[in-house]
Amino acid sequence: MLQISYIRENKEKVIEALNKRGFKEIGKIEELIALDERKRSLQSESDDIAAQANNAARQIGELMRQGKREEAEAIKLKTSKFKKQIKSFSDQLNKLESDFYSLLVTVPNLPHESVPAGLTAEDNEVVLQHGETPDFKQEALPHWELATKYDIIDFETGTKISGAGFPLYKGKGAKLQRALINFFLDEAAQAGYNEVQPPIVINEASGFGTGQLPDKEGQMYYIGEDDLYLIPTAEVPVTNIYRDTIVSEGSFPIKHCAYTPCFRREAGSYGAHVRGLNRLHQFDKVELVQIVHPDKSYDTLEEMNLYVQSLLQKLGLQYRVLRLCGGDMGFTSALTYDMEVWSAAQQRWLEVSSVSNFESYQSNRLKVRFKGENGKSQLAHTLNGSALALPRIVAAILENFQTEDGVAIPDVLKPYTRFDFID
Repeated sequence: MLQISYIRENKEKVIEALNKRGFKEIGKIEELIALDERKRSLQSESDDIAAQANNAARQIGELMRQGKREEAEAIKLKTSKFKKQIKSFSDQLNKLESDFYSLLVTVPNLPHESVPAGLTAEDNEVVLQHGETPDFKQEALPHWELATKYDIIDFETGTKISGAGFPLYKGKGAKLQRALINFFLDEAAQAGYNEVQPPIVINEASGFGTGQLPDKEGQMYYIGEDDLYLIPTAEVPVTNIYRDTIVSEGSFPIKHCAYTPCFRREAGSYGAHVRGLNRLHQFDKVELVQIVHPDKSYDTLEEMNLYVQSLLQKLGLQYRVLRLCGGDMGFTSALTYDMEVWSAAQQRWLEVSSVSNFESYQSNRLKVRFKGENGKSQLAHTLNGSALALPRIVAAILENFQTEDGVAIPDVLKPYTRFDFID
């Protein structure tokens, strides 16, 4: 959530930044400034009346001590008017505050100056590309055919049990999933991330704190009877650990990793691009979250970017890194890098990770603060990244490591799978 002081003092810069996102409701900025001015004016009037009421109370006390009861009673008559005025101002301010806040939370984060302008994925900037495209003697099979051929993922039975987008992993497919989870968690631990195992359902306050609500409620599974949501990513519960807290500046950087299943409705998704593991309603992911000093957040973002790349390099996968344009970034992000792996059979890039800096946007909603050297409370910066999401990693391993005799397991995973080949 943006801070009104910044909006008020930098209106033109805010509008320019939101235009880079393709934000179509720029008029909200003028509305916010007008509501804020009205609030400040009313608050000033209310404070003046309160000061008069306090002064009258002091006068009444003094007159009563002097035995001047009649004069004191005359002033008391005036104080009833003050009380009504103060109540009226309070009601108006509460209504204004509610209207102001409801409007403010609908304005997305401002993109960093390095974010390219643009509205769609075609406008994203390719930062780098790593690795060689696999060279096959035979035509590469897509992962859904390989999964059926080697009986490691059963899409039909998953559909029978739950519906489309809920695959059933079997045998070496299930073991490959577990191997990837443990590999990612071990790597995160070596990189200094403290592992947590959070709840996989959240309340509305948690969804609001990280920006999923009210922006993405249509993409989340809702448990109506209990007013809870299934998590779309571990980012939500992990970041909310620090909601309404003042952390020690000396504790920075706060680094957590978590493995969870993730749930997304993916409403409106259909067609060939969602086939197999390409887009699921339930999937596994290891997530990274950092809470850092504002001066360090962009250095931290680059560090997380390189860390995710190191995982892809260790797996031996060809990948590229994109800097997302303004229109393709998430609602809460100031700068996002996407990592995509090459799908040998589908001949296209598949997103496997997003690493984002939210600056103070989430922490302002969450009230995650720290006390600086001057003793004043300041908002921390929050970041998160997938390290990694499993479905498309599994798809890329199956497709890129396929041979005539089966699918080879990347060397770094063999100690975890305890087998070298899927056949």
